Amino acid sequence: MCGILLSSCTKDFKEINTNPNGTPVALPQQLLAPALVSTLSYGMLRNRNFNNELMQVTVDMGDAEGKVFRYDYRATWADYLYNGWYSELTNFKDIYKIASQELNYNKSYMGISLICQSWIYSMLTDTYGDIPYSESNLGKDSGIYEPVFDAQKDIYLDIFKKLEEANTLLSVGTAINAASDPVYGGVVANWRKFGNSLYLRLLLRLSGKAEVSESCIAKIKDIVIVNTATYPIIASNAESAILRWTGVGPYSSPYLSVREQDFKTPGLGSFFIDHLAAWNDPRIDIPTYGTNSINRWGIAPYSGSYQGIPAGYAPGENPIKKSYFYSNTSTSSLMTEPLTGMMMNYAELQFILAEAAVKGWISGTAESYYNNGALNSITLWLPKWSVPIKDFLTAADIEWIESATLDEKMEKIHLQKYYALFLTDMQQWFEYRRTGHPALPKGPGLRNNGIMPARMTYPVYVQSTNPTNYKLAVAAQGPDVISTQVWWQKP
Repeated sequence: MCGILLSSCTKDFKEINTNPNGTPVALPQQLLAPALVSTLSYGMLRNRNFNNELMQVTVDMGDAEGKVFRYDYRATWADYLYNGWYSELTNFKDIYKIASQELNYNKSYMGISLICQSWIYSMLTDTYGDIPYSESNLGKDSGIYEPVFDAQKDIYLDIFKKLEEANTLLSVGTAINAASDPVYGGVVANWRKFGNSLYLRLLLRLSGKAEVSESCIAKIKDIVIVNTATYPIIASNAESAILRWTGVGPYSSPYLSVREQDFKTPGLGSFFIDHLAAWNDPRIDIPTYGTNSINRWGIAPYSGSYQGIPAGYAPGENPIKKSYFYSNTSTSSLMTEPLTGMMMNYAELQFILAEAAVKGWISGTAESYYNNGALNSITLWLPKWSVPIKDFLTAADIEWIESATLDEKMEKIHLQKYYALFLTDMQQWFEYRRTGHPALPKGPGLRNNGIMPARMTYPVYVQSTNPTNYKLAVAAQGPDVISTQVWWQKP
């Protein structure tokens, strides 16, 4: 009798206890927003305390060991981005997998997934060099717990394939759940534009590498000039790829996880703030537009002006901390700023096109792209700013000069691009490693022979959890140290 009763009670248990309105597997619309928030959070926090220190945006003063502004690298820096970004790749790969199944088939979620995978893999390989790619994130499905490290060249070439596929998938325009998309609110066409603009970022990164230069330059021209209808790109600040933090629910800035006293501890680097002050840049003016009580970038003045600290100063010099990023969460500061969720903005794209034009790869004048980049770098933050951009650039003595040398033009483009890339994960660092611009001063206290670190080392645990492939990667790429250049940096 007991057996009969048990059989009767359990016969339809699965059907009875399955929510007919739900699914036992998370749907793409459930996975997308959390994965975007987490990916950006990892990048923003390392932008603050690693990229900004290397690139002289800030100086975390002191003589202790491991000060990044002196290129004093600790092995513990390696884990955070590696662990975080790989964990989010699993979520984006799941989005593609689920969206490709018949029940949930949606080409737009598939395309968005491929763009986000490409975005994360590019940041990982530009940070570490050769990394697990073709076999990464396959532990759950394929039992691969010791993935091979793919060569950076192969990673990039496959990323390009992913972005081509994404462009094709998104061209269909299949609708997605607007509430699931904190970047574009469900506007699929804008995701397509971001994917192709990201493609240009990465093509430019490889354009100086002799073995792929010709094909990369040809593809840049194809996207920008030849097949513009096939490859739409970001066309305004409104189309920039930015997760705008609302402060509501999951969309609270990760900077709010930093204690206010810690957020304002680093002083601003002289390189970063001195240019802005000399230019009378409106982003650090006390605004006459809006209701903010402090300038748009939340920078506190020092003795009535904006002053910074020389980066790379020698131990024992102990300069005075001057201007810094304000940290009061009840007023205007970067801690609560909606625009800090930066993936790629329109101004960056314009500077990419300026470089391509100055090198003769595309039509259009480098000056027009340069001016448009400078204008939109400012108006992204200050939409009501209405000073003619040529007047501003001339007054600041940073106007375009056609008779300048190529190196002088590159310096001008990349100095403005440096400010356009403010807060965008590690992109300032990547671009400096690619171009050597802008020209950063070198202080007497720098380690690593005064040479900008070329990569982060691999997490220490990788040596024990994946020893065979770790050794193969080091043998192929070079010693696992910060001075070993990644493939696209090497002559």
